[in-house]
Amino acid sequence: MTITIGIACFVLVLVMFMQFKIVNETDITSIENMRETELRTELANWKSRYDETNAQYEEVQSTIEEYKQTKESNEETEKLVDEELATVNMNLGKTDVEGEGIEVTLRETDNEEISQINADDLLVIVNALKLAGAEAISINDERIINMTDIVNIDANTDNLFVRINGQRILAPYVIKAIGNQSYLESALVGKGGYVDELRTIGHDVTIEKKDRITILKYDDEITTKYIQ
Repeated sequence: MTITIGIACFVLVLVMFMQFKIVNETDITSIENMRETELRTELANWKSRYDETNAQYEEVQSTIEEYKQTKESNEETEKLVDEELATVNMNLGKTDVEGEGIEVTLRETDNEEISQINADDLLVIVNALKLAGAEAISINDERIINMTDIVNIDANTDNLFVRINGQRILAPYVIKAIGNQSYLESALVGKGGYVDELRTIGHDVTIEKKDRITILKYDDEITTKYIQ
């Protein structure tokens, strides 16, 4: 028993001695340096990945901002085009318009000695209103545009009637004009005013100033034969 215990103690001491020797021979600094190098390498890898990801993020942000600016530019351009188109259509008479102006009503008389109101009378009034700055004119809701025809039909018979924009128009003739009320009225009455001449002949003509007049759009297609 004593021998056995002695051998066991010897072996235990031998193992402990070997462990101490291994510990003493181990370069702790090398291990720490190795770990620090690995950490530096890993940190460098993470930094590289971050820089790459950040670059991609900035590229995406730049692309988004470019798309946004392009969209805003397109929307602004579309808005300007729509506004320009609306202005063109208004000037062409293709939209309903409202504004202050005057309303002239010409009624036929039962006096057979007085000639009927005809296309020439309407033309004189329309031209006078245009010269006075009328921005929109209609006769019996037929919009007057640059290409409007105002003509007499069956002028040599008792069945005279007026045609405007290809439509038959009968009295009373209601002429609406949008513009400065004073200018428009002055163009028709007073010295040299054609309405005064018609009244002198015996026609029933009234002029009414209105703060809001609605003039309907020209419904037909505007076509040309020779303009290219």
